[in-house]
Amino acid sequence: MEYRELTAEEYQDLESRILYEDNHLMVVNKKVGEITQGDKTGDECLAEAYKAFIARRDGKPGKVFLGIPHRLDRPVSGICILAKTSKALERLTAMFRDGEVHKTYWALCCAKPEPEEGHLEDWMTRNEKQNKSFVVDGRREGAKLAKLNFRYLMSTERYHLVEVELLTGRHHQIRCQLSHMGCIIKGDLKYGAPRSNPDGGICLHARKVNFVHPVKKTGIEVLAPLPHSWKGVPEAQA
Repeated sequence: MEYRELTAEEYQDLESRILYEDNHLMVVNKKVGEITQGDKTGDECLAEAYKAFIARRDGKPGKVFLGIPHRLDRPVSGICILAKTSKALERLTAMFRDGEVHKTYWALCCAKPEPEEGHLEDWMTRNEKQNKSFVVDGRREGAKLAKLNFRYLMSTERYHLVEVELLTGRHHQIRCQLSHMGCIIKGDLKYGAPRSNPDGGICLHARKVNFVHPVKKTGIEVLAPLPHSWKGVPEAQA
């Protein structure tokens, strides 16, 4: 199978964003605007770009396997895990489903959380037509329980950095729950931000993952560098 020819710049960019790789999986730093999996837009997805990269780098004449055990929303940046074997894909998918992959996000918000640290549990519903989720009062039909922990880290001149430990994986969960508590994410027009970001994304970044390797059974922790657009936010935060 032939994959499209990457330009030198594309190849170097894809290579520079690999955070971890072995024979079973690849962890990459997704950019704002990239899609993890193909959709109706027809835009090239992250997995297809890395298939082309692997085919060129490793000189593979046949089909490259690269499975997607989880997804990040298009306007979100950060850690994305790709499976290089069917065994790894099956096990990683189960690990994500069972909450065995521990995910930490950084969100740059328009308001400082009060209190500065806490736990959120909300019932949420999803509106398919609007592609938006809502916090609802009490348990309604179709509502799902969403859980996360949050912690204030620091403030820039205009925005506030909040760390989120995601405990469930609901649609737009962090965006919806933070907005509901009054901490709208910078650039997130859908959930109440006053203005968009120049790159069309939102300031939500999948910062860190911890999990046990699906095949080797060793512990793995991966950290994703912040986008250059996050001005005034230092990489080192407690």
